[in-house]
Amino acid sequence: MARSGKDDEQLTERPEGDAAPNPVWFKPIMLGLMILGLLWVIVFYLSAQALPIPGIGGWNLVIGFGIAFVGFLMTTRWR
Repeated sequence: MARSGKDDEQLTERPEGDAAPNPVWFKPIMLGLMILGLLWVIVFYLSAQALPIPGIGGWNLVIGFGIAFVGFLMTTRWR
């Protein structure tokens, strides 16, 4: 009995050192975090340091840069 080519595609083997590709959601989340962090910092400066979270002052910068930093850390795992 002949086998279809579809079975061969599912059984693709990778060498042990190669890592699996990232899931589909990885790249949009990575870029989204970097953009969100940048927008957070921009809103903080343009709102005369009153937004996005009023009352915490300079910690808004820490939050914005932290969000962007998580996005940049994700780039080290991107394949």
